[in-house]
Amino acid sequence: MSFEFGMRPQAPQGFVSAPAEPEAYDVDVEEAEVAVAEPLDRADLDSELARTNVLEVLDQLDRELIALAPVKTRIREIAALLLIDRLRGEVGLASDKPSLHMSFTGNPGTGKTTVAMKMAQVLHRLGYIEEPRVVPCTRDDLVGQYVGHTAPKTKEVLRRAYGGVLFIDEAYYLYRPENERDYGQEAIEILLQVMEAERDKLVVIFAGYKDRMDDFFRSNPGLSSRVAHHIDFPDYDVDELLAIAHLMLEQQNYVFGAGAEETFRAYLERRVLRPRFAHGRSVRNAIDRSRLRQANRLFAKGGELSREELMTISPDDILGSSVFAEDRQPEDDDDLPVLGVV
Repeated sequence: MSFEFGMRPQAPQGFVSAPAEPEAYDVDVEEAEVAVAEPLDRADLDSELARTNVLEVLDQLDRELIALAPVKTRIREIAALLLIDRLRGEVGLASDKPSLHMSFTGNPGTGKTTVAMKMAQVLHRLGYIEEPRVVPCTRDDLVGQYVGHTAPKTKEVLRRAYGGVLFIDEAYYLYRPENERDYGQEAIEILLQVMEAERDKLVVIFAGYKDRMDDFFRSNPGLSSRVAHHIDFPDYDVDELLAIAHLMLEQQNYVFGAGAEETFRAYLERRVLRPRFAHGRSVRNAIDRSRLRQANRLFAKGGELSREELMTISPDDILGSSVFAEDRQPEDDDDLPVLGVV
């Protein structure tokens, strides 16, 4: 049985329900007692926190994401708003569901996708979406290459995201005013309709560089008016990047050996000045390459290996990076993921 996006499935044509039992008709409506729930005088915040366990997600966000204090504060504010809104409903106060569409702006690797996944968990636990699920997409997933191609593509992505969060990365590429034959505007119009009509069932997060996102929203005022929360993700400094490296190593049961932390700091100080630097993503790739060099070093050594040796990243494992070789071109492959290394 198929149904359009946003529509509840209907009973098959020709389907006839079974007749009610005779006694079902014997109810005297006027004499029936109708129980009307009276609004409560008080709402228990602690009980609601315990029931939704939303603090667990917020605490995970604090532990698993280095720095980004303004971002974490904003997410907690949104969670508090939604929680208090639920309690207002319990005591009979107006509690219309607020618009939750968002814009995440910042450079690559600053945690936008990670925060989107945590946001989905918060929204699910508070009952604002059906599943803690994020469906990522880009322009290529939404916009077709010929007439009549865009609408089906966009609606298919929306169908998959229905009940969860749709995360549109580099959203500004949807709008290309310089190309009269571009079909991105059609995708935007469909998104506008769904964001308004289905806002209680779908949350859309637009993401990308701040300056380009600002231009994107200025060019599409109807879209901007439907995005209630604009959250900017600041860049990491070297100390924060080093803390991210330590966290990643700990999660994978590795440690920096003697002198390795200082060497990795020197790596970061050079790497942030090179092309295609992507903050946390670049740190992860650097750690992966250091693991690769460590594995090759131990493989060449042979023999028995201690637990400490298997865990330790040495300075040489980091110095093998091309950022330390001045005779290498800036467009090295140091920021590309290592195949086979997770």
